[in-house]
Amino acid sequence: MEFSSKLLEKAVNEMAQLPGIGKRTALRLVLHLLRQPEGQTLQLAKALEVMRTDIKFCKSCNNISDKEVCEICSNPHRTSEVICVVEDIRDVMAIENTSSFRGLYHVLGGKISPMDGIGPNELNIQPLVNKVKEGHVKELIFALGSTMEGDTTNFYIYKQIQGCNVTTSTIARGISVGNELEYTDEITLGRSIINRIPFEASLKS
Repeated sequence: MEFSSKLLEKAVNEMAQLPGIGKRTALRLVLHLLRQPEGQTLQLAKALEVMRTDIKFCKSCNNISDKEVCEICSNPHRTSEVICVVEDIRDVMAIENTSSFRGLYHVLGGKISPMDGIGPNELNIQPLVNKVKEGHVKELIFALGSTMEGDTTNFYIYKQIQGCNVTTSTIARGISVGNELEYTDEITLGRSIINRIPFEASLKS
């Protein structure tokens, strides 16, 4: 692809690094921004800059937040005795959209995947184990995707907290095996949270 401007080429190359964006789509997006009023494009650039420099991760659950503790963890109307374990922030958003869960979350930041070089130490697992061992958590809900990596991660955490006085459950498998939570419709996901089953029962299926 030939460019008449090095500045345009650099912008396209940067845009093309986004997931699912090829060079042609990147060019179309950059040209669209170029046609917009200068103030609108600069406002977008500023919003991205501020997001990247000022955004925080909740020190309690690892969710994205504007403050040290996110709005979910600091909400007095939510119970801290039930924690829903999810892979990433998109899963928190998906479950929140169902309005079916009033506990707290713990964001792992991924799933155990030896093929990708991701082990337990690369994930936010130990802080979760520490929370359980402190004795304030009564139930852990495993809400990872129904994949081999998700099941492996669930089982690893389950083994780490054996002996603790905590109930473990997993979302009901109304969600197709292999599906990610973010692509599941709100009604199905909401029902899977409400109709969760003991984790031990899922090991036998």
